Amino acid sequence: MENWVNYAPFFGVAGVIFAFFLFAYVKSFPSGNEVMIDLEDQINKGAMAFLKREYTILVVFIAVVFALLWFGVNLQTAVAFVTGAFCSGLAGFSGMSAATRANSRTAAAANEFGMAKALNVSYFGGAVMGVAVASLGLLGVGIWYYFVGHNPATANIINGFAMGASSIALFARMGGGIYTKAADVGADLVGKVEAGIPEDDPRNPGVIADNVGDNVGDIAGMGADIFESYVGAVIATIAIAATMTMPAGSENLRSAYMVCPLLVIMGGLVASFFGIMSIK
Repeated sequence: MENWVNYAPFFGVAGVIFAFFLFAYVKSFPSGNEVMIDLEDQINKGAMAFLKREYTILVVFIAVVFALLWFGVNLQTAVAFVTGAFCSGLAGFSGMSAATRANSRTAAAANEFGMAKALNVSYFGGAVMGVAVASLGLLGVGIWYYFVGHNPATANIINGFAMGASSIALFARMGGGIYTKAADVGADLVGKVEAGIPEDDPRNPGVIADNVGDNVGDIAGMGADIFESYVGAVIATIAIAATMTMPAGSENLRSAYMVCPLLVIMGGLVASFFGIMSIK
């Protein structure tokens, strides 16, 4: 069973391809009328503008930490940090891209085909981020484990991957959360108190900023947060197995403990494929 862990990156690639097909399926549905399309474009452009600004700042932070890890620890850990940060950001970005394109299509599907089809569109649109998080996490950890994880003496290099994921999650969750709450409170105060119109009324321009905040905080930020928890749990288990005290002559048992979390998430990803496709 230990040899199965060598196929972990391929499982991750398969998951990324599956997420791409889910996204393509969602985009195959019509976006609705002109008003729906206009609102979708405004939300999408606003969310992308926020992420572009946020990721521009994060690139500087990642570069500084990369240099510190390179000179303070070693180059491999520094590269692992960068790959963890990249995968975390990509997971959040892919989920938000799908969500901002699925919103109008869900409304249009409900209007044209009924609730069942609207459920499919909305569910598959949300599943893109879930599959992307699981697949990119498995892909990244699987690749690093293949090169350095088999040897307990070098397995600690994978910790850099978890550190990179945690760094992006911190800024994405905090930065996105601050924007989300600021836009939410601002739009509600202006609408209810000053203009006397209901919450989330389309006549309030601040509602667009509110919806942008929901996407960057509750989707992109949440995606990075979940990714960090996901890979952190796996890598922590590998680290415990690599450093725990073992009886003499039981190194094979140590290896079995180290590959166990990877085998679990490989099986979980496959089960997720069937679970997602079972939704009608």
